[in-house]
Amino acid sequence: MEDIYAKFVSQKISKTRWRPVPPGSLQTADTFAVGSWDNEENYVSLWSIGDFGNLDSDGGFEGDHQLLCDIRHHGDVMDLQFFDQERIVAASSTGCVTVFLHHPNNQTLSVSQQWTAAHYHTGPGSPSCGSAPCTGIVCSNPEIVTVGEDGRINLFRVDHKEAVRTIDNADSSTLHAVTFLRTPEILTVNSIGQLKIWDFRKQGNEPSQILSLTGDRVPLHCVDRHPNQQHVVATGGQDGMLSIWDVRQGTMPVSLLKAHEAEMWEVHFHPSNPDHLFTCSEDGSLWHWDASTDVPEKSSLFNQGGRNSSFLSHSISSQTNVHQSLISSWLSTDPAKDRIEITSLLPSRTLSVNSLDVLGPCLVCGTDSEAIYVTRQLFS
Repeated sequence: MEDIYAKFVSQKISKTRWRPVPPGSLQTADTFAVGSWDNEENYVSLWSIGDFGNLDSDGGFEGDHQLLCDIRHHGDVMDLQFFDQERIVAASSTGCVTVFLHHPNNQTLSVSQQWTAAHYHTGPGSPSCGSAPCTGIVCSNPEIVTVGEDGRINLFRVDHKEAVRTIDNADSSTLHAVTFLRTPEILTVNSIGQLKIWDFRKQGNEPSQILSLTGDRVPLHCVDRHPNQQHVVATGGQDGMLSIWDVRQGTMPVSLLKAHEAEMWEVHFHPSNPDHLFTCSEDGSLWHWDASTDVPEKSSLFNQGGRNSSFLSHSISSQTNVHQSLISSWLSTDPAKDRIEITSLLPSRTLSVNSLDVLGPCLVCGTDSEAIYVTRQLFS
């Protein structure tokens, strides 16, 4: 892989997201959005990746990412998702959900829509102005789903003032992340290690399915659905483990892979090459997991500049009753036998890597060391 380029931005970065390229377009990703946290003033900003520059003092490569525009954001940016080419949805630690509109003619961002109290604490003991952080959002035009520390799920539609549907007590614990399985179905992960599937076609406040790791109440922080096989999801949590689940089969993960030394903050399947998966962690690492079958002589050892450390895995169930050719490599792989190759993408350990995103050959990530890292040649 080509070297990864750093840009120091004087803000702790909580979220990084590529702007989607138009369907059918051959262009590669060239613009990304960034959200900040834990700063005196937080911002949502848009950047262009520009040309790549020279070696910096640390021996890394200084990237020439150009700031296109930014806008103040009230509270920490807890999640950030592109709704379409022009609109970005931000989740705030204040419980507010904001849709920002990009104006490319004069390179500005403006507030297009806002739900100020999407998430809030109620009941005895909660303060009168008990806002609760909105922790996760997922968009599927025209819908936006939000989850929060208050255990609430909201279904919003752009251009509607009120929520279309709210599940008030969806969870007694904190909901940390959400993804769509199929359009009316979402999957949430929470702070006691559970995955829950919700079907918006059904009335009531009960999930249609609950999955969890028996006996473990390790908080789950992130989830991503396989882009082609909607029953396959990956999760990561406080113990740094990567779990692969098949929501059609039982309530346990198919594979548990020992991964990071601290919290895993995000996990992403590559959207067009899903045998590749990417994770980032509080321990300052950013990993590329390669489960593709065409890698010759796979090693289960961890590749990091020639140094090896052992890679432990535990495959819980064998998938013998499904036609092999239809199985995702993440399900058919007994990691102990078939070997997944893992590569560390950052030149040296940094403070927490809070967020990453991949699109085509491009990857972007953001860190607590106030740096944005970009590479444009993931697979070369």
